Amino acid sequence: SVVYLQIEAEVQRRKELIHQSVERRAIISKCYKPKHPEVYTLQDSFLAPEFLEIVRFCTSPGADLQGLLRYLESFSDKRIYRLPVFTEEFCQAFVDELENFEQSDMPKGRPNTMNNYGVLLNELGMDEPFLTPLRERFLRPIAALLYPELGGACLDSHRAFVVKYALHEDLDLSSHYDNAEVTLNVSLGKEFTEGSLYFGDFRQDPSPVPQYIEVEHVRARGLLHRGGQIHGALPIASGERWNLIVWMRSSAIRNQLCPMCNRKPQLVAAEGFGDGFTEPLGEEEPQTVNLCALG
Repeated sequence: SVVYLQIEAEVQRRKELIHQSVERRAIISKCYKPKHPEVYTLQDSFLAPEFLEIVRFCTSPGADLQGLLRYLESFSDKRIYRLPVFTEEFCQAFVDELENFEQSDMPKGRPNTMNNYGVLLNELGMDEPFLTPLRERFLRPIAALLYPELGGACLDSHRAFVVKYALHEDLDLSSHYDNAEVTLNVSLGKEFTEGSLYFGDFRQDPSPVPQYIEVEHVRARGLLHRGGQIHGALPIASGERWNLIVWMRSSAIRNQLCPMCNRKPQLVAAEGFGDGFTEPLGEEEPQTVNLCALG
């Protein structure tokens, strides 16, 4: 049928994308000379002291949601939270590195189908030394308390990229939801005006008159929200805005139901994380699920 052919074509397109991404990463690894090589490996000194304090609380005995909420800014009842993540110094060095890469003649992939400007961080080689420890050591303990029913305690893969908004480039981003259980969106700077995020309903319960709320970006602070929360970015009015986006996935959740199509996933072989789905080993559940009460 037509639908089947469309799906087949999309699967092929995505396989090609993964293959092209692997090729770009190899070229970048061989030929690109970083300006700030230190930013590629996560160090505690990059993280805001308040963020480290939050993680200490979340990993302490008896930590609970009510206690955690004292450390966070909450917005409406939509379970959107703002918290300090990085130091200003790290944000500055990181953006400087990204601009250096952007101005180089290295091959570059688009972060996603909606953003034309920005950087795929796995192609820069930042997955293992930076993003995996950020997710496992720091973000998972927080997500475990905030979003237990979304597999917050067993976020076992991610996709991370940086998006850039500037005049005459991408100005805004229309309404969408993420291919993620939990999303972290950190404002890295530089200087900009306007460009707030807006949030509507959760994807499964759109109301006849959606209630939108606006949340401002604050440099070095991050917003944590459910991937299925419908959201978008309002246009910036001046300057440049760089944001780190980390889509975090839980195979325990998505192996049951694909968050994009709401059906049980039909798995196809893939390189890398394969959008966060895992193939159960025989009849067993995937190993990572043992960490999580949802398995």
